[in-house]
Amino acid sequence: MALWKDQPKQSPSPAFAPEPVNPTRFDAPVAAPEAKTEPAPAAVQTPVRPPQRAAEKSESLIAPDIAIEGKIEGAGHVRVAGRFKGDINVHGDLSIDPRANVTGSVRAEKVVIAGELVGNIDAAQHVELTQSGALTGDLKAATLTVAAGSRMRGHAEFGWGDEKTAAAPKTANGTAS
Repeated sequence: MALWKDQPKQSPSPAFAPEPVNPTRFDAPVAAPEAKTEPAPAAVQTPVRPPQRAAEKSESLIAPDIAIEGKIEGAGHVRVAGRFKGDINVHGDLSIDPRANVTGSVRAEKVVIAGELVGNIDAAQHVELTQSGALTGDLKAATLTVAAGSRMRGHAEFGWGDEKTAAAPKTANGTAS
């Protein structure tokens, strides 16, 4: 017998009659319409996910044997263990693993470089160059940590606060105008 042919229909036994399914509820069968005593619910209730906290951002990974060219944008953490060519703009952390290579500009909250980055880092809160890290490009960050053995070729600006806030004169109550 072939798989695509219809199977002969069997008549249901009188002792067993399947209960009709209520299309508004998926978790429990409903009695037959003539035995129904309660009205059907007005709307389907779907479970609500709790909101994600900032500490629980998801992480995206570019594996060691993968090479990607394009653009990364969004919220969450990104870890590059392979090769990526293009700009990265994330509201989260960027980690470049040892033996990984990134070519392009980077904008992230925290950047950890253990591999190689050829491009500029702009407006990061913290940048860390580990012992195996190499950066070829300019760097602009609030804080910078450099380990012995790391390499950098470019211009670095760090430790400067927001220029507008620092230069604005203070009012009598201590706030900037």
